[in-house]
Amino acid sequence: MEVILKKNVDKLGYKDEVVTVKNGYGRNFLIPQGYASLATESAKKAHAEVMRQKSHKESQIKEAAEAIATKLTGISVKVAAKIGESGKIFGSVNTVGLVAALAAEGVEIDRKSITIVNEPIKELGTYEAIANLHKEVKQSFNFEVIGE
Repeated sequence: MEVILKKNVDKLGYKDEVVTVKNGYGRNFLIPQGYASLATESAKKAHAEVMRQKSHKESQIKEAAEAIATKLTGISVKVAAKIGESGKIFGSVNTVGLVAALAAEGVEIDRKSITIVNEPIKELGTYEAIANLHKEVKQSFNFEVIGE
């Protein structure tokens, strides 16, 4: 029996794959639990069309992520923070402040897709961050923490 997986199933396959399973496993577990649907000829044709459209959309998203990655390579970001008499920062620099500084430079990135390498940042200096723009596109960039 052939089924189209709707979710990742351990030791069987990933989402949107067409796999062959035993009849009992497909009818009694995969289909009732919502992990798969029966792979009839019409379902296979519809699945092929959906995958074609999905790959087209995915390529457009990847191209947009690569464009943002090229912007990040040549950018110098300065994050301003309040400092005390000893040169230490009040609080710490996080992704919210970094996203605001990137927006001032003209680069729009979701704060959840940025990872600061050496967190927490509590002193002035130059640090590194990684932007996860797409599952295949990651770009590291440097930013400088300066005092206000």
